[in-house]
Amino acid sequence: MVMKKVSRRTFFSGSLGAAAALSLPATLSAKKPHSSATGGPDTGPDIIDTNVNLFQWPFRRLKYRETKALVAKLRQHRITQAWAGSYEGLLHKDINGVNSRLAEECRVSGEGMLLPFGTVNLAWPDWEEDLRKCHEVYGMRGIRLCPIYQTFDLDHPDFPKLVRQATAMGLAIQIVGDMEDSRTHHPIILVREMNVAPLVDIMKAVPMAKVQLLHWNQRVRRNLLDKLINETSVALDISRIEGTGELGRLIEGKPWSDSAMAIPVERFLFGSHAPYFPVETNVLKLFESPLTLEQMKAIMSGNARRFLGSV
Repeated sequence: MVMKKVSRRTFFSGSLGAAAALSLPATLSAKKPHSSATGGPDTGPDIIDTNVNLFQWPFRRLKYRETKALVAKLRQHRITQAWAGSYEGLLHKDINGVNSRLAEECRVSGEGMLLPFGTVNLAWPDWEEDLRKCHEVYGMRGIRLCPIYQTFDLDHPDFPKLVRQATAMGLAIQIVGDMEDSRTHHPIILVREMNVAPLVDIMKAVPMAKVQLLHWNQRVRRNLLDKLINETSVALDISRIEGTGELGRLIEGKPWSDSAMAIPVERFLFGSHAPYFPVETNVLKLFESPLTLEQMKAIMSGNARRFLGSV
């Protein structure tokens, strides 16, 4: 069967109608329906954003650094849920303080759409207690690790233990490859290299682990990516997929950089990397690639729901 490709014009004018105008400002509320251009209730597609961060980026002031401003911006683009990490987790040593503030900020200012993803740093003592509190005290659905800032690698002797314990608690694990382009790093910050290869064997040993890579492209070379796709259930965000139509080309196995296996659409979850990146840039990736309607809807929210469970 030939899959029909969906252009931006077709998507706008099809059965989803005006609700699919994702790249245009909207006043979508997760709590009540809106009217569509035809006068009926707006039941258009929503987006689950798996990669946003709260609080102050350490190296410059970002436009949507205030949580309420970020939430409003996300809602403009039909994002109805966002998985939120904390910029404080990069450099702070008081990890429980980081997680406590994140959970409270999501509760007070998140308008019901922010899911806090806590920080665990294997380089600091008592990481198991921090993991326990993420689950038992703060009721988080996942954790977010940023090894290049947190001074541990995936070959750390405790990393398999963390994956096992988090999986037993039902927590998803997000691993950040980069936070920004290496060429823009502050000269006093010497972020580390990160070896992602140990993740293959760890996930094979813990097959129920829910692991997602964020902003991963520069840390996962093609041969390793093929192993992760073939031998594990790892999920990927789209925040740093670059090049015209590249998302669709990766799904087809025809990336601009080289030839490689196709990546199943089920592995891709929408992630904006907001507020560091503009939300619009990742919304538009859905339209510049030759995606079918079903592929587009899967990346927007369906895959994230399956990955995390009922959200």
